[in-house]
Amino acid sequence: MRPRCRGVLLDLDDTLYPQAAFLAAAWDAVAAAAPAALRAPLRTALDEVCALGSDRGRIVDRALERLGAPDGALAAELVGVFRAFRPVRLDPHPGVAERLARLAEAVPLVVLTDGNPPQQRAKLAATGLAPLLPHVVCTDELPGGRAARKPAPDGFRQALALLGRAPGEVLMVGDRPDKDVAGAARLGIPVIRVRQGEYREQADGGAESASVDSVAEALDLVREAL
Repeated sequence: MRPRCRGVLLDLDDTLYPQAAFLAAAWDAVAAAAPAALRAPLRTALDEVCALGSDRGRIVDRALERLGAPDGALAAELVGVFRAFRPVRLDPHPGVAERLARLAEAVPLVVLTDGNPPQQRAKLAATGLAPLLPHVVCTDELPGGRAARKPAPDGFRQALALLGRAPGEVLMVGDRPDKDVAGAARLGIPVIRVRQGEYREQADGGAESASVDSVAEALDLVREAL
């Protein structure tokens, strides 16, 4: 019999809230900072390029190239706008807040996320969930920087240390088979994969303990494991 769950690791983007909401607001800010004649077409191009994969890089540069207006200086300026953007409000997925509130009364929770640390923390604050999730590991803050991003083990180990738990005593909840599932599974952390958001059509990798269609379902499974 598996030991009861004594702690939970939670991904942020497309797990606790829909990342598309953040990206839409961020691209609005980026387009608004462009020269007037470029604003509307750039806003469309940003969506088109981002739809090819939000983590493929050079989204602003590629959007300008798509418009036939490559401009390194403008791209650098607009990338700065994106990095400085801080969302005001991001609604969590349905059922998340109340379920996390119940879990937080029972076991310690930690957010494990990749990306620009100030921006990631601002996202969490904008969801209104931060009071329930005081422990946050931003992998980019670890010694390896971007190399410490999931599925690298560094962030998972830091999260376990914050929880004071061993791998077999916790559960991981995340949406990406190549990052959340793969990274946790390599350390022996059971994973509940959430099929929602940008990577919902990506096939399960086979290392999941469970695979569900919503984070609400995932958190219900966590509750059952306590």
